[in-house]
Amino acid sequence: MPRWIVLAVPVEGVGELNCDARTIAEFEGSAEEAEAALRYAVNTYEDSLWKVRRREIFICSSRSYFLRIQGRLAKYGFLIQLAELVYDSDAKPMAQPFG
Repeated sequence: MPRWIVLAVPVEGVGELNCDARTIAEFEGSAEEAEAALRYAVNTYEDSLWKVRRREIFICSSRSYFLRIQGRLAKYGFLIQLAELVYDSDAKPMAQPFG
């Protein structure tokens, strides 16, 4: 079963100390389940804001959204993305290569 992560990448209104991408979900599931988890994340993610006054969601693709959140004092923007694991150096090979 495929492994997925949902990332929040700060792009607007965030200081240099908080500019790293954050993994907000990690799971195994189908592509449909992963896209549902992405939609849930984009509708509920609030970073560390105490009170969200406004939430704007812009779709970029079926696996990427731009989320703009208006807090009490400032606006913040995040790219919320879905990523599928395609390689893991620690994974055991499924079959021996031909040799």
